[in-house]
Amino acid sequence: MSALDVSIQAQILNLLQDMKDRFGLTMIFISHDLSVVKQVSTRVLVMYLGKVCEVAPPDALYANPAHHYAKALIGSVPVPDPRRGRAKATIDGEPPSPMNPPSGCRFRTRCPAATDLCAQQEPELREVAAGHFVACHHPNPR
Repeated sequence: MSALDVSIQAQILNLLQDMKDRFGLTMIFISHDLSVVKQVSTRVLVMYLGKVCEVAPPDALYANPAHHYAKALIGSVPVPDPRRGRAKATIDGEPPSPMNPPSGCRFRTRCPAATDLCAQQEPELREVAAGHFVACHHPNPR
């Protein structure tokens, strides 16, 4: 969708929404355009190196991401208001190889909160708020 003219993109998104409403469809929408994802989704799933990091309703996820990767990812979305300041989101280090991912949490080699536990044990999804799940041993505070 990113290669489409903005007006064509809007028409397609409106068509998808109309089809969802009219036929009661459930759709999986895969995109790197986080602004569009927030607009069209009722639930967002964030992945890193093929593993689910976080699942939540879009407003909850974008307002308070629990996983450190999701926080950096959402923090990288440009804000259209230049008067609204915010810290620039960065992720230090090089991404690990998807062919040889690290043990435990796949994001641990780049995570500011990583501990030995993160290297030893892969975190499981757990609910941190109603309908908001995170796979992290040390999630961001709520």
